[in-house]
Amino acid sequence: MDGTAAPGADLTADWKVGVDIGGTFMDFCALNTVSGRIASLKVLTTPDDPGAELLTGLDLLHDRESLNPKTITRFVHGTTVGINTIIQRAGAKLALITNAGFEDVIELARLRMPEMYSLFCHRPDPLIPRDMIFGIPARLRSDGRETVAPEQGAIKSAVESAIAAGAQGIIISLLHSWRDGAQEARVRSAIEAYAPDLFVFTSSEVWPVIREYERSSTAILNGYVHPRVSGYLAALEQRLSSKSVPARAMLTKSNGGLMTAGEGRRDCVSMLLSGTASGVIGAAWLARQAGESRILTLDIGGTSADFALIVEGEVQYGTDELIGEFPLHIPSVSVRSIGIGGGSIAAVDEHGVLRVGPESAGSNPGPACYGRGGNEATVTDAMAVCGWLGHSDMAYGQLQMDVDLAKQAVGRRADQLGRSIEETAQAILDIAVSEMFVEVEKLSSRAGVDLRDFALMPFGGGGPMLGAFLARELGMRRVIAPRRPGVVSALGGLVADLRGDFIRTLYIPLSKAAQPDLKAGFDALVDEGQSWLAAQGFADVPVLMLFADMRYAGQSHEIDVELETAWLDDLTKISDAFHTTHRRIYDFDDPAGRIEIVNLRLSAIGPGPEPEISAAVVDPAPARTTRKVPVYLNGWSDVPLYDRADLGGGAEFDGPAIVAQEDTTFAIPKCATARTDQHLNIHLSFSEGSDV
Repeated sequence: MDGTAAPGADLTADWKVGVDIGGTFMDFCALNTVSGRIASLKVLTTPDDPGAELLTGLDLLHDRESLNPKTITRFVHGTTVGINTIIQRAGAKLALITNAGFEDVIELARLRMPEMYSLFCHRPDPLIPRDMIFGIPARLRSDGRETVAPEQGAIKSAVESAIAAGAQGIIISLLHSWRDGAQEARVRSAIEAYAPDLFVFTSSEVWPVIREYERSSTAILNGYVHPRVSGYLAALEQRLSSKSVPARAMLTKSNGGLMTAGEGRRDCVSMLLSGTASGVIGAAWLARQAGESRILTLDIGGTSADFALIVEGEVQYGTDELIGEFPLHIPSVSVRSIGIGGGSIAAVDEHGVLRVGPESAGSNPGPACYGRGGNEATVTDAMAVCGWLGHSDMAYGQLQMDVDLAKQAVGRRADQLGRSIEETAQAILDIAVSEMFVEVEKLSSRAGVDLRDFALMPFGGGGPMLGAFLARELGMRRVIAPRRPGVVSALGGLVADLRGDFIRTLYIPLSKAAQPDLKAGFDALVDEGQSWLAAQGFADVPVLMLFADMRYAGQSHEIDVELETAWLDDLTKISDAFHTTHRRIYDFDDPAGRIEIVNLRLSAIGPGPEPEISAAVVDPAPARTTRKVPVYLNGWSDVPLYDRADLGGGAEFDGPAIVAQEDTTFAIPKCATARTDQHLNIHLSFSEGSDV
């Protein structure tokens, strides 16, 4: 279907469309700002042709909602293409050019094991093997002076060797290029002259930060995913053009902001966590609407579960997130992930122990109960066997649940274990919840928070299925399920800001003598941030947020301190903020200690739209039961089933219960009381002393 208007299509509409693609579904969330209507949709992914499901989704929105593509004025897309490329080790074959004598930086890394107390821990193989790393004579000193210029003959020899070994692209990372990227730029120019068919990235253009390993590894991640990401985005823009969509394609970034698809073709590393980050942004927006300030988010899709904290209404950020097995050193929404999702496969190992994940059935063939050829027992199959699923169509009518197929798949595991099908299914769910419990405990311990003060917000297709059970295990007393949990990540794209992060490594003491350098660094960052926003098409007044990576002299790593621009004229305010932050993190500070500023960072933000969502009238009343269905609760019991569409504001009911809707199913355990608010969120409260 092309972009011509269908009968009944409203050409005066103004549609904002958010799209997020995961391992199993592509999610659509569309807002008509004229009428205030929100439309949502899920479409099965097409792994053999990533992005083709976009056309299917737009066609379905055209047919069901009279959404004419010509009326789309904002299009935001989150994708897992980059992170999947790394996890699957399906990226480009790269070569690295660095200083002679420093060819082992990637192999040495920081000489840390991922799990220092594990006897079975191992470091991942680097994305660039040692025989694809070439050293050339070149040296830049830490003060920016060049003492050895790059030798053209050495560059040409390295390029010829890389081409002979099958390299598709080259990464350049030279010592102290954070101070001055000109030396790397000259090497790049030489490579482009010798081999114009190779793509080339320098570490100073990707993320010009001090420490050669962090800078090099970030540039390598960028180059590794570049061909697949660039090809995917080119196809995305072509598909939107074929539908006559006038809006520029925007991408969600790892930092929760947005950038244009054109920029994403080069700045690939900034979108590696785009899907997970936009889910947290969407959850934070929903939490503000509901008046909640402390939230643990739980995003469960087909292959993974992602967790994040929202503290005092603010999304939390970090610079050491993991992409598969590799650290990402750019500012990103702090998210922890585990390979537990609706499609996670349950298997019995050689010791007779039942395990769940990280292998997943994905969307093709998917869980056995989808009836698409899958025969492995998955978490979704276990939910179906226990009676929580199978009472309505899934994914907006695209999937019909076949419980008998789920029983056959789980039954094969039950035979291996010598247990009943129901007991095995419940064991699969218990293991999935316990695996998530461990990861959440790590997250809360690292952040120093008490989860009893938080509410859990589950979303994604699988979040509401398991979220309430996880909350009980964690001792949390409240759960908030959004009206459309399955498309929260797509919603996050609709409400996200433009956000660019910029860095200057200063490496200076916090002193009056260094104050001019501090101000000059800030001015340079402001110019860079404002230029970036202008290139994104933002012409309003930006929001500028300033941060510093600071430490006491003698420490080896820094802490992130948020600053105010007025403090640049009052260094006492900066030192006080550092001492306070250090004391909050480590319960210790040294007011007499010498302080160093290693990096100055700026976030340039162009505020996004604030959609106006109509509120429902809250009229407290018992919810209407659709019917009762059998559910396995250590024995079969009849449990009330509710249709989410029938739950108006103020609807009240008790667990155990099931709430079925078009994009997910909300499983509510016993000892829970539920009510809906004016935004039709379901609020669960667990009674004191409830069974966990």
